Amino acid sequence: MRVRQTSAGARSQRLPRLWLLSDERNDAVLEQALRALPRGSGFVFRHYHLATDARRLRWRKLRRIAAARGHVVVLAGSAALAREWGADGVYGGATTPRLSPGLMQIATAHGLRELASARRGGADAVMLSPVFSTRSHPGAATLGPVRFRLIAARSDLPVIALGGMTPATARRLRWVHWAAIDGLSTAPGRRSKA
Repeated sequence: MRVRQTSAGARSQRLPRLWLLSDERNDAVLEQALRALPRGSGFVFRHYHLATDARRLRWRKLRRIAAARGHVVVLAGSAALAREWGADGVYGGATTPRLSPGLMQIATAHGLRELASARRGGADAVMLSPVFSTRSHPGAATLGPVRFRLIAARSDLPVIALGGMTPATARRLRWVHWAAIDGLSTAPGRRSKA
């Protein structure tokens, strides 16, 4: 599946099937996780917990590893920052302005309203969550497989499943594009969901 050209002129590139999102809790294993991902996967660098200088240093190190594996590297933040730091794309909420020519734009959504907002904003793809329960939001409501599929079916954008995704839950969901935090970065044998 190719990412569609947006009116803003974002370059068309292959949308990775598998995405790893960074977080404070998976930071210690990110180097290993990036090297273990299939070539050409996607990586969303968030690291909201770091101050700007420390965040930039961590970004540079992880971007080098990701680039060596041919991964698409997307930065959570503004389009200007993504350009300045050499990202392939920008990641943010469905209402984040999408004025970023030349950058892949990944929006987040939790339902139909945000999905529509992402489309109107010119996003190239949307991460729809949470599909399953997650460690980061215990007890929170989830979409579940049926509701996820019903919402995703109404999207004219590629939809990436997020929330409680692991290789096992991805097989259960039978969805091509999926993303995880813990589900792609935990030690073998440790069960955890993003």
